[in-house]
Amino acid sequence: MQKDIERLFEAGPHAHEVPLAHATFERFREALSHGEIRAAEKRDGKWHVNTWVKQGILVGFRIGTLHEWQAGALSFVDKVTYPPRKFEAADRVRVVPGGSSVRCGAYVAPSVICMPPMFINAGAYVDECTMVDSHALVGSCAQIGKRVHLSAAAQIGGVLEPVNASPVIIEDDVLVGGNCGIYEGTLVRRRAVLGAGTILTRSTPVYDLVNGAVLRSTPSQPLEIPEGAVVVPGSRAVARGKGQEWGLALYTPVIVKYRDDKTDQSIELEDLLR
Repeated sequence: MQKDIERLFEAGPHAHEVPLAHATFERFREALSHGEIRAAEKRDGKWHVNTWVKQGILVGFRIGTLHEWQAGALSFVDKVTYPPRKFEAADRVRVVPGGSSVRCGAYVAPSVICMPPMFINAGAYVDECTMVDSHALVGSCAQIGKRVHLSAAAQIGGVLEPVNASPVIIEDDVLVGGNCGIYEGTLVRRRAVLGAGTILTRSTPVYDLVNGAVLRSTPSQPLEIPEGAVVVPGSRAVARGKGQEWGLALYTPVIVKYRDDKTDQSIELEDLLR
């Protein structure tokens, strides 16, 4: 399948002219939907991007034409290659009524809970026992681990191009607070807690008060939040120019502690809700 997808990708805008292009893509999309392939995966303790998988997702947009779908009183117009996913009770995915949508090509594991309205884009991977709360977004190719809570209005950005760029990755047992935004390939290690309103991007420095360090991305590595870190929104003073004169401060995320028993007790409600 990888060789077939790479050949379609190399064909560029003429991919639809390659024999069996649609059949090849449909096999690829089904493998994505069932979690058999994914845009990034952990091997030997490190995350690796599967570039050819991201190429395959782009192929779907290139060869797809616009199509109309009807769902009750609602109508949609999208690429025919990415229809909305339909779940059955046998899938063991809870999709609560109220306007949620999942695109085909997204993997949603058994025991995931989808609260309305939320959206999961093609190429995303959402693992077991995760809750995607109301108005939350899981962008294209984002990787979400087990037992993650994406609180209301959390935005997990998609990274589709360039194809070798790492997507946003949220590891197991992470709590993402309401109105958080995680973008540009940020990696959040397991058991981290992001307080409501925390924004993480590739250009955002994170100040670790516990260890006296400043965490930044590099040209070759994304921003990485350490395991068990508790991150909240903060600010840092502008040290020069008019900003200093006017007493201005800029937003920055701050690690105020690392997860302990008290932190765990405060999120036990998640287990009770499940």
